[in-house]
Amino acid sequence: METASFNPSSPTTLPSFLLLFLAVYLIGYFLIFRSWKSSHLGSSCLISLFHGTPAVVMASHVLLTTPRASVTPPHSFASPNTAAESTVLDFSMAYFTVDLLHYLIFLPNDFIFILHHIATLYVFATCRFLVGHGAHALLLLLILAEATSACQNAWTIAGYRKHDVVLAKRVRQLLSPPFYLFYSVVRGLAGPVALYDMAMFYGSGAAEGVIPRWVWMSWLVVIGSAIFVSVLWVLRNWVDWFREKNSSKKVK
Repeated sequence: METASFNPSSPTTLPSFLLLFLAVYLIGYFLIFRSWKSSHLGSSCLISLFHGTPAVVMASHVLLTTPRASVTPPHSFASPNTAAESTVLDFSMAYFTVDLLHYLIFLPNDFIFILHHIATLYVFATCRFLVGHGAHALLLLLILAEATSACQNAWTIAGYRKHDVVLAKRVRQLLSPPFYLFYSVVRGLAGPVALYDMAMFYGSGAAEGVIPRWVWMSWLVVIGSAIFVSVLWVLRNWVDWFREKNSSKKVK
């Protein structure tokens, strides 16, 4: 029996979360990173930290405590969204909206991140407000996507200051191998497996009459593209890391 299922007339928590992430961004911009030459970069990482790990905890709690979580996972991929699932979607949409504004204002030429955020918002918004089903599958992928968030943001912040602060350079060097490995496993192995399960479930027609074909097909395209780009990104970083290691050996 479903509890607190989707109700199109129910109030959304999105505005409250938008104000939360906007406040965190402004605190980072005007207070925490005000001494940086590019304080907006630190602020973007700050709201990412406020989103990533909390989103993993919230989504995990929801998936583990929802009654259908005891059933074989694929059977939940077309279930009605519960109120708790909708709240997690609102939380993530608020983060991606604020960070998208950050990129549009300060980094308008960073097309990959802008397209990524728009595509992510599209998937979450259609699930939350259009069809009202399928959040279980998206939250599973959200956990995988944000599992590396804390490590990635520490790595990114260290990268911003590696030329100015010796400690930041050392942290970056120390974090790189384990971060790349963790990221490779999550995005390169676990992500595709979860996407395959979704594709098999929706392709079987199990969501017919609940989630329109064009909706779940567009979800698969967006998620598959995101995974592909993520794999390319981490591969490029592995190549750069090995190149730096070889260069340092030659210098010695």
